[in-house]
Amino acid sequence: MSVQIDIDQARFNMIEQQIRPWDVLDGDVLATLSAVAREDFVPPEHKALAFSDMEIPLSKPSQAGLCMLAPRVEARLLQELNVKSSDHVLEIGTGSGYMAALLAYNAKRVVTVENNQSMAANARDNIEQAHIHNIELVQGDGAKVQTWAAFGPFDAIVLSGSVASVPQAFLQHLKPGGRLAAICGNEPVMCATVVTRGEDNAQGATFSQTTPWDTVAPRLSGFDEPSAFSF
Repeated sequence: MSVQIDIDQARFNMIEQQIRPWDVLDGDVLATLSAVAREDFVPPEHKALAFSDMEIPLSKPSQAGLCMLAPRVEARLLQELNVKSSDHVLEIGTGSGYMAALLAYNAKRVVTVENNQSMAANARDNIEQAHIHNIELVQGDGAKVQTWAAFGPFDAIVLSGSVASVPQAFLQHLKPGGRLAAICGNEPVMCATVVTRGEDNAQGATFSQTTPWDTVAPRLSGFDEPSAFSF
């Protein structure tokens, strides 16, 4: 019993000391973070770090960069997406499956794509053990539209990791009113970038973009990088 009380207190502290101070104030998001057991998606060797303000490694050092994002970053992305019960959501970069679980708590359906085969298998186990039934996990290259296009279009798309810039091809797979959230740029400063698709008109699709906050995150594999040369 004491272990459960400690976990509940640690979760409470994570929300109140890390997440609220980072301007995550949406009641639905905070309720989701309380309800979805983050500790069940953390590798056993890192259970003690489940609620820490840090990225948690999901792989051996030889595969550096594969990690769970810090809780405040996950929470802020979730808030930006404003997922509704009717939404069909795409995530690129499943990792442990935790972000997919957060999305699935509010969405109608989540399609999540993971490039790493062993990680995809582990995430599938985590999702099944959590008894979540509205997640479709696809093992493949999420940077390639053909990997997941047949599941769309989507009300929301989230990239659970950083990219150099918003992949423009993804925007055509948003429904009108759909939102894409990604962390874009290069270290030492990256920006959370949120693109919203407006209603289509005679000229075609319209989009608006905001960059509401700065952070850094490990790279997602497979996405284009800018050339190191300038002329």
